[in-house]
Order: sequence, then C-alpha cells, then structure tokens
Amino acid sequence: MRQSFPAFILLTVLLGAAVTAGPAGAQTPLQLGDEPLPEIPPQNRSGLPVDLELVLLADATGSIDDKEIFFQRQGYADALMHPDILSAISLGADGKIAVTYVEWGDASSQEVVVPWTIIDGQGAAANFAEALMETPRRAFGRNAIGSAITYAHLLIESNSINGFRRVIDLSGDSANSWGGVPLEAARQAAVAADIVINGLAILCRDCSGRPVFYDLEEAYRRDIIGGPAAFVVTADDMESFAAAVRKKLLLEIAGVPDERTFRQRLAQAQGGAGPHKAID
Repeated sequence: MRQSFPAFILLTVLLGAAVTAGPAGAQTPLQLGDEPLPEIPPQNRSGLPVDLELVLLADATGSIDDKEIFFQRQGYADALMHPDILSAISLGADGKIAVTYVEWGDASSQEVVVPWTIIDGQGAAANFAEALMETPRRAFGRNAIGSAITYAHLLIESNSINGFRRVIDLSGDSANSWGGVPLEAARQAAVAADIVINGLAILCRDCSGRPVFYDLEEAYRRDIIGGPAAFVVTADDMESFAAAVRKKLLLEIAGVPDERTFRQRLAQAQGGAGPHKAID
C-alpha cells in the first residue's frame, strides 16, 4: 500500500525534533525529547475495510544479532501460515486483516521490512512470509521505543485501510527508551487514537545481551502496553519464541482474551466440530 507523503513529512519533523543525546555514562533509561508531540492527523476511515490493522514492531537494536533477526522473522512467517491463525482471520466479519512488519532500532532507525499487506488466506500469508525472509536487515542502534511506537502510529494513520481494530505489536528484550520521542507521550498518543499496544517480552537467555536485570514483563505492562485488553506475552528462550508469537497473533487477530475462547468460536463456526489441537 502506498503511504501518505504528508504523514512521513510529519514523522520526519517529529523524530527530528526529539533530543537524541544524553549525558555520558548515564545508567538509567532516558526519556528524552522535550518537544510536545505534534498532533497526528486522524486516519481516513473510508478506505478498504478489514478486521484488523496490525503493525508488527520487531526489535533490531544492538542486542539482536543478524542470526536472531532472521530467527524472529521466521517465527512470524511460520505463525502467519499456521492453520489456527488462518482460521482466526477467516472468523472475522471481513475475513481479512492488514499487516506490516517493521524493525526498529534507535530514534532515526525504523525500517519497513514488508509494507501493508492484505492477508485473507494461505496464499497471501505465504507471500508475506516469503517477502519477510528475503529482505535484508536495515535497522540498528540503541532502543528508542517511543520513536518506534510513533512510527507505527503514523503508519496506521497514513494508510488507505479502514480497520475495525488497530493494534501495534512491539517485541523486544528491553523496556528502556534511550532517546527520540518520549515513550509515555508516544504511548498516550496511540492509545488516545484507539490503537492498542501489545508486547512480546523476550527473555532469551542464549542470546547476546540478555537477560535484563529487571522484571521485563512488569516493565512492559507498566510502561509500554496500553488500550483495552492490552497484554504481554513472554518468550523465555529460543524454543518458546515461536509459540509465543503464534499465541500473541492468535489473540490479536481473533480479538479474544484467551485461546479457549477462540476454540469455542472456531467450533461454533464449524458447526460444533470437535476440539482442535492447541497451538504449541
């Protein structure tokens, strides 16, 4: 989908106005950028109707090496082609969702890996997955979560899609935001625009730069997620990452609080068919 040019001018001004340098040797997360958050134009709601607009914001900061970048991407690619995810999409009123995959790093590094794509079945999901695995890494730098959320917010407001629900899905191995748009300002602006922010807290102990020394899940709940029924899913290691991604996408796409509710809805849609194997 072609993005609105004025919105990206606004994004450049917004990200450029934020302070990105901090005192040497600072040991605590910096919420820098004293400039007020500019008003973001509301989305044109006359576009293509879908059940969900979903921005997948994947961590590409310095603690994530190239191997992990593509491991993360493979997890999302596999999840989107999983039968349960495709079933969840089909259960929606419109039977389709819009998804874009973005990798984020520092305040000036947010990169669209796969642009807005309408997924309405296995073929579209496979095409998205293929594009996801073919694109080289482009995002780097130190955590700027506020800038990443603002970028995702603008991607939603500047597209030509009309989503019944709108979700930003941020994954990462840290809750620190070291520069760029202040995290709380970005979070409040997105939630005020009826955008839900969910989180995937990555505690992969076999990966570089991990684990963090604080309760990452609690930090995500306190400082990052927001909106009705917002939630955090945790990946404890490399093996659990793929399952965590599938669970998170299932709840977001189906718009349900837990997997049991999805199973009930799926059984009803299939005329009372027997139970299905849970995501593992």
